[in-house]
Amino acid sequence: MIDPVTLWTVIIGLGLGSFFLRFVFTGLVGNRAMPDWLLRHLRYTAVAILPALVAPQVLWPAATGGETDPARLAAAVAALTVGLLTKNVIAAMLSGGFTLYGLLYLLG
Repeated sequence: MIDPVTLWTVIIGLGLGSFFLRFVFTGLVGNRAMPDWLLRHLRYTAVAILPALVAPQVLWPAATGGETDPARLAAAVAALTVGLLTKNVIAAMLSGGFTLYGLLYLLG
């Protein structure tokens, strides 16, 4: 078990870091116009973060002890396909979720 002092130090440090990152954009430069090159790069933030969150759960899921699972791979392919065809994030996530749970039910 982790030492409570270490745990709270990490929690407070992450909280302050998160606050600082948000404050930089809203408090310091919130009333100024941002350069076009920065706005162009910020547009891709969600596109980069969502796959980074999902990829480890598809390739090394904790539910299977880190072994790649055909149901999770099929769900990722279904979500990617629907996302590319429809350009709709909600439809992609729903199709991936339904595929995952449907295959987990069918495969046992």
